Amino acid sequence: MTKFLLAVHVIAAILAIGPVAVAASMFPPAARHALAANTAATDATAAAHATDAPDAPDATGTLRLLHRICRVYAVVGVVVPVFGFATAGEMGVLGSPWLIVSIALTALAALVLVALVLPAQTALLEGKPAPTARLAMVTGLFNLLWAAVTVLMIVRPGSTTGA
Repeated sequence: MTKFLLAVHVIAAILAIGPVAVAASMFPPAARHALAANTAATDATAAAHATDAPDAPDATGTLRLLHRICRVYAVVGVVVPVFGFATAGEMGVLGSPWLIVSIALTALAALVLVALVLPAQTALLEGKPAPTARLAMVTGLFNLLWAAVTVLMIVRPGSTTGA
């Protein structure tokens, strides 16, 4: 049963957290591109009316898709700690320091995503001013936290398995 739970936990982490990490990382540069395209489109609108040049395409479709990926997979990502706790219980390591640190870092990563990344993405999609550099920074923090959790899950300091 432990191997099954561990396999589901790892697969869930790859399939749920991976897309959030990638989509969230792609969002700030895409937002900068969309803002620049919208500014250029606004500037070009007057010129386009004088000539028959087509308007610039709306660059927010990519942003909406990336934001939706982040939101949906964040919800799906709840299965990762659920199966993680089940696996840790089966392995009898719930009190291990590496696991407690991993749980704390996972909670912090979830908080960064829910409280900082997703609201900043929403603000940009709604046309509210939000600095893309700050969004890139908190997204990087989110990814760094998950990298630390991944390392702790693999290395498991104090483990007697030799891994």
